[in-house]
Amino acid sequence: MKISYSHLVSKILENPSIEMISESLFQLGHEHEIDGDILNMELTPNRGDCLSVNGLLRDLSAFYTVNFNEKIYSEKIDKLQLDFENLSQNICPKISFLKIEIDKIPKKYKQYLSDYFKTLNLNKNNFFTDVSNYLSYETGQPTHCYDASKINGKLVLQELEINQEFDTLLDKKITLTDKNSFFSINDEVVNLAGVVGGKNTACKLDTKTVLIECAFFEPEAIIGKSLKYDIQSEASHKFERYVDPESHDYVIRRFINIVSEHANIKDMSFVSYEYKKKQAIKIPVNVNKINQILGIDITEDQYVNYLSKFGFITNDNVITVPSYRSDITSQNDLSEEVARIIGYDNISKHKLPHIKGKTSNTDSIEDKLRSFLIDHGFYEVINFPFSNEKSIDSIEIDNPLDSNKEYMRTNIINSLLENLAYNERRQKDSIKLFEISDVYTYKNNKINKKRNLAIVASGRVGHNHIDFSKKINMKYLTNLFKDVLPSEDFALKIFNRDGLNSKIKNEIVGCEIDLKNFSTKVLNYKEETRPPSSFIKFSQISDLPFSSRDLSFSIKDFSSRQNLENYILEYENELIKEKFIFDYFYNENNAEIKIGFRFIFQSINSTVTETQVNNVMNDIIKHTEKIKGVTIPGLN
Repeated sequence: MKISYSHLVSKILENPSIEMISESLFQLGHEHEIDGDILNMELTPNRGDCLSVNGLLRDLSAFYTVNFNEKIYSEKIDKLQLDFENLSQNICPKISFLKIEIDKIPKKYKQYLSDYFKTLNLNKNNFFTDVSNYLSYETGQPTHCYDASKINGKLVLQELEINQEFDTLLDKKITLTDKNSFFSINDEVVNLAGVVGGKNTACKLDTKTVLIECAFFEPEAIIGKSLKYDIQSEASHKFERYVDPESHDYVIRRFINIVSEHANIKDMSFVSYEYKKKQAIKIPVNVNKINQILGIDITEDQYVNYLSKFGFITNDNVITVPSYRSDITSQNDLSEEVARIIGYDNISKHKLPHIKGKTSNTDSIEDKLRSFLIDHGFYEVINFPFSNEKSIDSIEIDNPLDSNKEYMRTNIINSLLENLAYNERRQKDSIKLFEISDVYTYKNNKINKKRNLAIVASGRVGHNHIDFSKKINMKYLTNLFKDVLPSEDFALKIFNRDGLNSKIKNEIVGCEIDLKNFSTKVLNYKEETRPPSSFIKFSQISDLPFSSRDLSFSIKDFSSRQNLENYILEYENELIKEKFIFDYFYNENNAEIKIGFRFIFQSINSTVTETQVNNVMNDIIKHTEKIKGVTIPGLN
């Protein structure tokens, strides 16, 4: 959204610079970029109330003196006799209409209206539509203008499943499918509610009599419609994020005033329908809770004063949330409002108190299982709970993030098999993975959720010479898990490699178990001793390409093997990300050992070059050649 700095500052008595305005907006949590006189706002979806000049000014009034005294029409307005029926009151609980007729179309606009189009580089349409667009920019409330002469019949708002071609006022024809909310006259769609109007009832350059619709739509009814029909709509952008249902009278009277500044009004009338009034949200005053959340120490008077700057009203120890703030529902939300005024950078640092908590038996089992598996060389993965596999029990997703994954997972194992194949295709041939997560099924007309542990493993047990000699198979996993896994339902199986797109042929062994089947004996597992937290080092993960090199050795005796292994595994270089044994063979006939090490090179800052790799490898070779009984086959 683009907002003119000139429009903002014209309402602020202190006349702050654009840099000062920018700093204040950042403190208030409004991301933006400055482009000359324009502020390109990147607002979070929950702050639909700030999608206008007045909305931003309401927030900025916490720091500046803002003049909101816009001129509005203050006289009584005749009641409009309109043939209208709302069959979707749950979607549109409030709607207002203004009919207005002028004597002639104005040839030029007042300075503020002209500046709106010039500053934001916008095209003019026709007089009434131009006023409507400006009001949406100023107030945040979209309005729609019908040419009143084209309204020949009952205007009906309804939500139906239809399949009808709709000619929009954007000179774009779309086909309405599935369920939509729309206005119609004689069964012909004239307006896709909250998104775009129709061409047949749109105002023209010579339109002198207009019917103005000012509505409140529930955001859920509008979300996704502009995307579905590929329509760039400022109205839908605002309706999706919630508009103020209490703004209608002000917006209508402001509309009349702007029109009256440009033309003589011959006739006008107004009607408003409110089928269900939005109840104001009320939250008890609890300054202690706010102080606890933010780690500050303010008084109740300070607390009430802070909130009043954003339009919150406090009476009888209860805070009433303004009608335009649909995002405020709890003490946590109020604490954020206080923090925005104080400034997060201005909140003093405090050491968090030590809190003794209780864990459930289920949580303890999960934690113990994680520790057990990690201690035995398994890596935990976390996948999205979505799948492309449909079964009789699958739950289909209405709006999937990925069109290829339209269902909730009924198992974890398939995701782990994808993870395993992904790593195998990237030169990993010994892999041990697990995931603890929820799976979902639909049975007996209800959604069922359960928490499972899934394990897959393939290749060698480990990367030292002892574990490398052991293959991962049914026997290995059975022995490993016999003391922690339940005897029942411990159904280890070998998984088929078909469709994994991996050239590695190692056996894949694994299982998936419902966590509720675990006995509490897993709680007796004692974790391996780990270093104190002060010694744990964290490092940045590189997204640059890696390079690998293999080095094979021939060894005459076991003592030499140990010396070689110790040297290589203890060798340090900032370019070596990982090193491990990838091949091991012992010839019983001549007691000769063949051992291969793999080195993975990767840098945080730049792509590792061939020269850098060669320098490190040459250094390793130079030192390993000096180890008694060790040779490098093929090396001159």
